[in-house]
Amino acid sequence: MKKLLIIAGIVVVIFAGIIFLTSQANDEKMADNPYDTEDLEQATIDQLDDENYQNIVVPSELEEQIASGEPTTVYFFSPTCEYCQQTTPVLMPVAEDMDVDVLQYNLLEYEQGWQQYSIEATPTLVHYENGEEVSRWVGAQPEENIEQFFTDVVKK
Repeated sequence: MKKLLIIAGIVVVIFAGIIFLTSQANDEKMADNPYDTEDLEQATIDQLDDENYQNIVVPSELEEQIASGEPTTVYFFSPTCEYCQQTTPVLMPVAEDMDVDVLQYNLLEYEQGWQQYSIEATPTLVHYENGEEVSRWVGAQPEENIEQFFTDVVKK
């Protein structure tokens, strides 16, 4: 019985240590997070230091940007979406190479975006001009389709 209590105590200490270390790592990542909250989902926290997720836009900034009438390209994604995880590492380098500013809107954190922007699935890329939607694509896309979208819609 004594051995069982010792083993149980060791297991509890190990789990407490893991929780503490995970919390410390999350705190470090969240130090300069681009979101307007500290209450983020773990999947979002895991992406904070990913180079492909560095152009995050919060809802109020996106509304202002679209309302300004300036051409605006928005990538609606969720950190838990497997198709987003496939598309983002292709999309963002292509956008950078073609000098296209793509704002990234996290639908896991800002769920109101689903309804507000009529998003039915992720990933979704939408281009706005003069405050109105001009074009969109939905679902994972190969590099050629992304380049074509930027050429035909964004850089026309």
